[in-house]
Amino acid sequence: MERSKLSLRWLEIFLLTSRTGSIQETAIESGLSASTVSQHLMNLEKHLGVSLLDHGKRPMQLTPAGAIFARHVEEGVRLIRRGETELKTGNWTDARDLRIGIVDDFDTEIAPDLAQLLANALPKSRFQHFSRPSHEILKLLIEMKLDAAVATRPLDAMPGLMEFRLLRDPFVLAVPSDCTLSAQELLAGTTDLPFMRYSRHQIIGNMIEIHLRRLKATLPSRIELESNHSLMGLVADGSGWAITTPTSFYRAKRYHDRVTLLPFPTKGFARHLSLFITDVFPSGMAEVVADTLRQLIARNFTDAMIKKTPWLEGEFIVLDSVAPSGAE
Repeated sequence: MERSKLSLRWLEIFLLTSRTGSIQETAIESGLSASTVSQHLMNLEKHLGVSLLDHGKRPMQLTPAGAIFARHVEEGVRLIRRGETELKTGNWTDARDLRIGIVDDFDTEIAPDLAQLLANALPKSRFQHFSRPSHEILKLLIEMKLDAAVATRPLDAMPGLMEFRLLRDPFVLAVPSDCTLSAQELLAGTTDLPFMRYSRHQIIGNMIEIHLRRLKATLPSRIELESNHSLMGLVADGSGWAITTPTSFYRAKRYHDRVTLLPFPTKGFARHLSLFITDVFPSGMAEVVADTLRQLIARNFTDAMIKKTPWLEGEFIVLDSVAPSGAE
């Protein structure tokens, strides 16, 4: 039987183009020229003798044959990558590369120390660090553009990811330091102090909205922000109040003296931050990264916040994870 001469690069470019729907976007993400991307796709289609992409549509779409081929290719490329990773990291201390995405809550306090500590644990590694909101980081991980991701556990299950729990981050109320209103009064929505929201495009914003619906709390929507620092700044200026977490509050240090945290009344809720990997990434290395992150979170967040706000003890906690669990 004649041996296939399919190029792995052709297959990778095909999968990337099937996601982007654009030669130009594929060129940007792959670092190749548009003409090289087109040549790879043409070579693949010529070799197979079928059209895989409908080049006449914008964005480009998979043909029926392309959709079938993509399902098989994605699994095959994943297995090849996993085998390559295991060969390169049979001893995880010999790992050469680590691309890690970290939720922006940890960008200042955690990321610099993480790189330094992992440099000692993984002496031959080259680190690439990316800071994004959780939903963007998880998207990059699924697209294999990251090796590991520190993010808020998503609301929906994400099959194919392994989770190493790191932190329980309870939701609290953030109010101006001179505010005399109770948490119950604020949640009733009957005060003159406006409620300010995190963007509902973010996981944290969605979690808050879902819990408010459970409580049947109707709060007018006047201000909605993606920036945590902007939100805390408005609270500090007395412009309103917000639902946030100790981690989000703590990193806005310039406003600490003008913002007070209140426990969430009635039934509280929390977000969970975790280290996520795909099954391509060596679990031994993930355990090293997770243990390092837990030490840094305790040092930079939980210990300091509990000292400042004792009622958070038992609620704002570093989570041990003996073994990875599915992201559900």
